[in-house]
Amino acid sequence: MSNKTATTPVMEAQTQKTYASIDGQELKVLIEAAMTWVKTNQQTINALNVFPVPDGDTGTNMLLTMQAAYNEIISSGEKNVGKMAHAIAQGALMGARGNSGVILSQIWRGFARGLDNLETMNVETLAKALDESRTTAYKGVVRPVEGTILTVIKDVSIAAKAAAEETSDLFSMLEKIVAAADVSVQHTPELLPILKQAGVVDSGGKGLFFLMEGMLRHIKGLPMETAVTTIQPLASMKLDETMEEVEPGQDYEVVVDFRPDSPLDLEKFYDGLSEIGTSIQVGEGDGMYRMHIHVPTDKKYDPIEYTMQLGTVTKVAMENLLAQMEDRQVKTDQKIALTPVEPGHIAVVAVSPGKGISRIFASLGVAAIVEGGQTMNPSTEEILHALENLPTDKVIILPNNKNIIMAAQSAASVTVKKVAVIPAKTIPQGLSAMLRLVGDADFDQVVDEMNEAIAEVETGEVTIATRSVEINGVGVKSGEVIALHNGKLVNASDTLEEACEKLLESAGTEDRERITIFYGDNISKNDVNRIADGIRTLYPNHEIEVHEGGQPHYQFIFMIE
Repeated sequence: MSNKTATTPVMEAQTQKTYASIDGQELKVLIEAAMTWVKTNQQTINALNVFPVPDGDTGTNMLLTMQAAYNEIISSGEKNVGKMAHAIAQGALMGARGNSGVILSQIWRGFARGLDNLETMNVETLAKALDESRTTAYKGVVRPVEGTILTVIKDVSIAAKAAAEETSDLFSMLEKIVAAADVSVQHTPELLPILKQAGVVDSGGKGLFFLMEGMLRHIKGLPMETAVTTIQPLASMKLDETMEEVEPGQDYEVVVDFRPDSPLDLEKFYDGLSEIGTSIQVGEGDGMYRMHIHVPTDKKYDPIEYTMQLGTVTKVAMENLLAQMEDRQVKTDQKIALTPVEPGHIAVVAVSPGKGISRIFASLGVAAIVEGGQTMNPSTEEILHALENLPTDKVIILPNNKNIIMAAQSAASVTVKKVAVIPAKTIPQGLSAMLRLVGDADFDQVVDEMNEAIAEVETGEVTIATRSVEINGVGVKSGEVIALHNGKLVNASDTLEEACEKLLESAGTEDRERITIFYGDNISKNDVNRIADGIRTLYPNHEIEVHEGGQPHYQFIFMIE
């Protein structure tokens, strides 16, 4: 925590003190504490992933939502706790990312309603605010599912009501709330069978627990930024994201694969690496470890030498960061020709995970592209900005990912424009919907036809498993190639070829006519051509097209019509 906030009354609190009420400034400090503790535990939340696919981003989405909430109040001197709560809710709404972030923003929205225009908050009004949080969060979800963050906020509100009848001390009440949240999170696998199958608790619920625990830790004076060192599955290492945080003096990116001679002491390993460079990540799979680090030029060989002391180095990759950044800028500067829109006509905003897919959407008539997809969910504000900048009051949004639909709906709810969100969960569904666009046609008719179109296409996705698990009778080992048909895990294979063949078989491709293949940024063109030729041999009577998608994480996305 910063020295600036350390002088506020709640910062100086000790466990033996009591608090009958707090004002807006004290709530502001607690929000910063909650945000900090979620950041500390971000990767722990991310790791609670049910499916073995690279979408473990709940912790990231909740953190970005909390950062947006805090940024809304960071310079505010408001003491009215109700007005402060409304500012928090507004920031959370605009910054909400992913389903977990949107639900969290709804929790803050209800919280603000419960404190509407109150000068201070006591145990009774806190209980009322949390009850409103529960009500608003549940109403914000079309089909509420128990065993999720919704269950946790419900159990927290029940605990808060009981605590308010037993104590007038907010600190004592917060202890009871955090304990209730912990119990609720641990119980989520009993309510949601898929969590039990995967052997994890609900990630959104765990994030809410950390948020509240952060407030409590702050009041107790416990460390808020304790370094958390984690090993993640190799396939989920997001090395591309480290390029967003290149600091001066970080001249080279070094990645080392190795097999340690003895069990790896992770804390000691991180300590040694931290003396060499920054942006450290460690991944593990089947006894092999991957170390990633950014270092200055004079230390570019140090990570290799350090790792060789621990075991056998099997592979080394070294890249000049400056050259990578320049190359990335060149690609960013390549503009995509979007379709101009006439006032009064229908415009489409599409979310796209890759440049190739964006170009295809543009060719079909999309008026605005929002970058996003798996592990990179755009915020409500980003989607809102895209639709507000269009010179028409009729807009259709294609989220193209199940974890972006709620953010799109939030954007639609805060604009005066006529906006429809087509619940496209995949890129093929979004592309199929675009084929029904007629810009000067009746808005409602186009919306109806797009909704019909997304049900007429089959989607296949091929990627690398990020964890070992058994889901719906399919056993998966970390590092295997897995295939999903319409979002359902259908097989795990040793090779990309086998995974693609089994996927197409599961999707009933024999009875279809057309296969469109979008290849990602993590597979070579030679591999793409080899696999595509194999598919042509299997389906000689089908029309088959291959396009560069440029999507991360997924080697292939199949559109089967």
